[in-house]
Amino acid sequence: MGAPYTERDVTQDPGAIAELQKLGVMTTPVTVIDGTTVIVGFDVEKLRGALSG
Repeated sequence: MGAPYTERDVTQDPGAIAELQKLGVMTTPVTVIDGTTVIVGFDVEKLRGALSG
């Protein structure tokens, strides 16, 4: 898709785990776009839709 991203490893980054807890999510992968759109799981169509507009 070519979008810039930051990868966070919840097994190595306690801050990443805390962020997931604040979102009420305890599974991975989770994609947060612009701090507002949260996509849980690897859903290509949702990711494309969120990144396209």
